[in-house]
Amino acid sequence: MDAGIVIIGAGAAGLIAARELAQRSFPVVLIEARDRIGGRVLWHRFEDGAQAELGAEFIHGRALETLSILRETHSGPVEIEQAESWALDPASGELRRDDNFFDAAAVFEAAQSLDPDESVDRFLERCSGDGESIEKAKAARAFVEGFDAADPAIASARGIAQEWSSGADASSRPQSGYRLMFEHLLSECTNAGVRLLTSTAVKRIAWQRGGVRVEAAAGSAPLQFSARAAIVTLPISVLRAGDIVFDPPLPQRKHDALAKLEMGPAIKVVLNFRSPFWTRLEGGRYANAGFFRAEEEPFTAYWTQWPQTSTTISAWAGGPRAAALAGSSLDRLAAAAIAGLGRIFGDRELVEREFAGAAMHDWSADPFSQGAYSYVAVGGTYARAELAAPIEDTLFFAGEGTSTDGQGGTVNGALETGLRAAKEVRNG
Repeated sequence: MDAGIVIIGAGAAGLIAARELAQRSFPVVLIEARDRIGGRVLWHRFEDGAQAELGAEFIHGRALETLSILRETHSGPVEIEQAESWALDPASGELRRDDNFFDAAAVFEAAQSLDPDESVDRFLERCSGDGESIEKAKAARAFVEGFDAADPAIASARGIAQEWSSGADASSRPQSGYRLMFEHLLSECTNAGVRLLTSTAVKRIAWQRGGVRVEAAAGSAPLQFSARAAIVTLPISVLRAGDIVFDPPLPQRKHDALAKLEMGPAIKVVLNFRSPFWTRLEGGRYANAGFFRAEEEPFTAYWTQWPQTSTTISAWAGGPRAAALAGSSLDRLAAAAIAGLGRIFGDRELVEREFAGAAMHDWSADPFSQGAYSYVAVGGTYARAELAAPIEDTLFFAGEGTSTDGQGGTVNGALETGLRAAKEVRNG
């Protein structure tokens, strides 16, 4: 079957690249192994109608492409910068205001020009002197594990510093979640003539300058597509695992780049309650709470949907904490999340009485992502750029792992790389 351009992966990068090319009259086939679009964006609706995001949820930084698409849907962002943050003191068991958690990024300012590069662990060891600096280093380490879903033992201190300096820690969220935005992109692709194939796994890409042959399977049915070029938007772990065979193999520089990028493990459990009971506790003390942290718990971070009214609280474990929970059932994870929230509020019985249901996703156990999002390993400062580089004007690469301007790990980073790859195809 002939196709002008084959795009592999119907996440943010693949969808926007497909729309961009199809609207410019390129014939496009978009192939997705999952039975849905969205990639690492995954939405869920509870029986009572409560909405949950089991994957990407936040808008990081300026996110111009994300905001542009939201405007197309007559929606916009909900700002959460004024949300209160509370932390559980492990010594006293008390909840205390802690709105300085995101200030941990300042610890890494000196790491932006590290030469040679070193791990986050090593950098923080050198920064730890007196009691105050030890506490700051501890907070910075927790932030790397939670926010970046990274292992401080292998994460690049320089890479973390450069990404944080881009302002990616500033957050909002789509007013109606990401579902509306992604369904809009799908509708635009369909209207422009994109042929979307879901539940279809690419097995082999044979290529030479000016042409590719993509071999795939929809269940037991083999499929084959010939095209001028292919855009590959797969997560780096999937690329590195060799689930798709390239013939001839990718150049060594691509393998070197993949070796310097990691996919952080993450587990997200969304707890749905009968009411937003936490807003009534202690005379409304937590009515404006956006985040709760409990560094000693399996789930170190919890967040509400403030300022929007919702009956859900999300429990998050990233990095080594998520790795420790890998393979657990929904029931076990929900029980751990409920127990942690009970300790945060000092009333487990109340949390259990209010509990109405849970949904979760373990992104490392997902065979089509094999991790949540990417981060740079020691010595990999230029790995994203190398992975992003086209091959022979025939193979093009997109996805958050190829973002080179500090937006790795974000939906907007994926969108921008999809547009970049589409432009490269047009100019090729």
